[in-house]
Amino acid sequence: MTSSAFNSADLDAARDGTPLRHPRRPKARYRPFTAVKHFRRLLKDKENTAEVFRIYDALPSAKFLPRVRALTLSPHGEALRASEPFLPPILDDHEALRRLPQGSVAQAYCDFMEREGLSAAGLVEESNKTGRPSYDDLVQWFGYRQRDTHDLMHVLTGYGRDALGEQCVLLFTHGQAPSQGHLLLGYAGSFHLKQQVKSAAPILKAVRQAHRTGAACPTLVGLSIRELLTKDLEEARAELNIPEPNWYRECHRVWRAEGIDPYDFLAQQSEREMAAAA
Repeated sequence: MTSSAFNSADLDAARDGTPLRHPRRPKARYRPFTAVKHFRRLLKDKENTAEVFRIYDALPSAKFLPRVRALTLSPHGEALRASEPFLPPILDDHEALRRLPQGSVAQAYCDFMEREGLSAAGLVEESNKTGRPSYDDLVQWFGYRQRDTHDLMHVLTGYGRDALGEQCVLLFTHGQAPSQGHLLLGYAGSFHLKQQVKSAAPILKAVRQAHRTGAACPTLVGLSIRELLTKDLEEARAELNIPEPNWYRECHRVWRAEGIDPYDFLAQQSEREMAAAA
């Protein structure tokens, strides 16, 4: 391979020799029509998480690689890679996490994951369904870390796994690391939600608050997750500038007052429309 096949990113490497970007990693291509296609598929089946990753792939951020470089080539990033090479084994070790104090982020995380029947390994499995190859580079480590902290974001922000809660977490993520993928999923998904469910709930206020919260919070990908898990949940939220998601809570209050279950309102809306048409 000639030197012309490399760019500056191909030449950057950590002290252990791991390249910033593997020279065989394909260049990211901006494909908005492909993203829209996968978004439409996701609307039909919101549990099809693989479509989310395909949307991200189709809408790469020009600022992604500079963010990877800034963290991974710093002394702090080197230390994180040494202590937390891969998060799923840490996050899925509930036996160890349950030994941490009551009220800690770890206890809340275990409660959330066990209640929802989730695991960090399960998210890895969904990601692998896209068929994307992996490369031994710093981009891979950083990208995995962004993926594997998704459910931790739910716990820290207080947003549930209902349709609105997922939109809020996506826009919180955009506030952390702007990308058109998160923007499309967050705002387009919220507008779709508003169209599907006739309600006075302040959906747009809820997602905008989530967006602002993500921007004000230090980026989780750059924090020690081991240390974060040991902290008291409320103290961690205060340190990270994460306020009570009051507009999200207000949406839930309004929906319940309207006889709508926030975790199943699309099905209930369909039932009401069918009954009205009968």
